Amino acid sequence: MFNQLESILGRYEELGELLSDPEVVTDTKRFLELSREEANLRGTVAAYRKYKENEQRIADATDLLGDAELADFAKEELSEGRAEKERLEEEIKILLLPKDPNDEKNIFIEIRGAAGGDEAALFAGDLLNMYSHYADSQGWEFEVMSASMSGIGGYKEVVAQVSGSNVYSKLKFESGAHRVQRVPVTESQGRVHTSTATVLVMPEIEEFDYKIDPKDLRVDIYHASGAGGQNVNKVATAVRMVHIPTGLKVEMQEERTQQKNRDKAIKVITARVFDYYQQLERDKQDATRKSTIGTGDRSERIRTYNFPQNRVTDHRIGLTIQQLDRIIAGDLGEIIDALIMADQTEKLAKLGSK
Repeated sequence: MFNQLESILGRYEELGELLSDPEVVTDTKRFLELSREEANLRGTVAAYRKYKENEQRIADATDLLGDAELADFAKEELSEGRAEKERLEEEIKILLLPKDPNDEKNIFIEIRGAAGGDEAALFAGDLLNMYSHYADSQGWEFEVMSASMSGIGGYKEVVAQVSGSNVYSKLKFESGAHRVQRVPVTESQGRVHTSTATVLVMPEIEEFDYKIDPKDLRVDIYHASGAGGQNVNKVATAVRMVHIPTGLKVEMQEERTQQKNRDKAIKVITARVFDYYQQLERDKQDATRKSTIGTGDRSERIRTYNFPQNRVTDHRIGLTIQQLDRIIAGDLGEIIDALIMADQTEKLAKLGSK
């Protein structure tokens, strides 16, 4: 482990020099790649430097044990230093776990009403608000990119972009089927119904990471519908993009200009196509599919929101919280932290068994 840490420290110092090199600074692609690498190593290097400082603290305290006047102080220092050593070793083990290359990226989150008709669409709206409020609490930007409304105010489908620090790392486990149990507003007998909405979290893909061949895209321009004032039905601004090899489709009409809708559409279709091929790759990897946290497959039921009992249950890790009102209002920290910890624990166990 320490050979690996010394190697990381050396690379981190090398990156510091490279990022101040004028040739690197003027090469945007390389500068961004090296900046990302430096940011990914920063936490590990900081923890390792603390570890080395603490090792010196333990050595100094050991040397003082033979001094009668300072023996009590030395014992206290030694005790604190050893406890800190254990803590730092655990922290470093987690930091050295293989990292998801997408963890630092912004995301697109796609929410669809599934089984349950209008109630499913309303629940999709509740989930959208939940993630929006959580994003606010994290200091992230949350922008609805496209939306298809249902008749009573919910969403048949809605796509939002979430931008900020470590967005994908915190929300990547939200993909899957979310189930709600409650009395629908349309239910006159007071009976509890079960409905579902699906969530798909996709990392935003930058052009130099993955690019769709323009020949694989069919682009249609049409007149926007719905709100939009005099611009509606006079100027064709809405954009529909279809990725021919996969059949994946994106429609964008939220913006007032065709170019802005086109720019948004290419970002979303790129993320969808990238996720599609990534999912095909994951399907081939049995070990990934057997993960406790899951595969990110939208069909996998991951969580139930039971309104009559004010209860949320995440089925993957057996976590139940009796404060649904707090969770649905966007206080997702406890669930997200538990999912991240479960994933880290599983990875540590796999490393330990090798």
